[in-house]
Amino acid sequence: MSATATELRYPRVLLKISGEALAGERGLGFDFDTMDRIAEEIANVVRIGTSLGLVIGGGNIVRGSQLSRLGMDRVGADYMGMLGTVINALAVQDILERKGLETRVMTAIRMEELAEPYIRRRALAHLDNGRIVIFAAGTGNPYFSTDTAAVLRAIQIKADVIIKATSVDGVYSADPKVDKTATLYDEISYRDVMLEELKVMDQTAVTLCKENSLPLIVLNIHRSGAIASAVQGERIGTLVR
Repeated sequence: MSATATELRYPRVLLKISGEALAGERGLGFDFDTMDRIAEEIANVVRIGTSLGLVIGGGNIVRGSQLSRLGMDRVGADYMGMLGTVINALAVQDILERKGLETRVMTAIRMEELAEPYIRRRALAHLDNGRIVIFAAGTGNPYFSTDTAAVLRAIQIKADVIIKATSVDGVYSADPKVDKTATLYDEISYRDVMLEELKVMDQTAVTLCKENSLPLIVLNIHRSGAIASAVQGERIGTLVR
């Protein structure tokens, strides 16, 4: 018997996925086999009764910070990055709806021909009606990352947890791809994340989580069933609180 929302440890979740995850091993653009697998993981989370908001990065298309380092005006570069997240949101929306799920894309930059403008009360109504809400275009402001946008939306929709799905198993004491002796944390405080300067999220996002007592789970998106297991209260990845 499938779980109901009342049986879930976290009935309402904000899921943050990097844009690079959509590219698979390609690095850029879209890998549709990978996207279909990620969409199935998302579908499984919704099928067990989770109310789900989704934020997707834009790194598979364009990173504003990288363009800025190459000499482009930071404000313009960041807006380009925000538009990349809209492209990703529309792509994921298409795949999810082909799986029979009802979705809405809401953007922080108005573009009514493509998606709804972000209005908090409307987003809450969509979630209450069982729709997946995909939040795009970051916060709508330059100098803020999609991590910060994800935390902000999580707070606004009263999410019980934010899940950051990455390419590693959780939060490590160092980059496990570089340092083979890095230790995986089962649980860590936001204070220690900031003191040790662990690259979980940027400092603004971490501070927002800490100030609003919003727990964060960091897990591996490539581990089948990991997101659904975390929502049901199983200890998966790293819990930050």
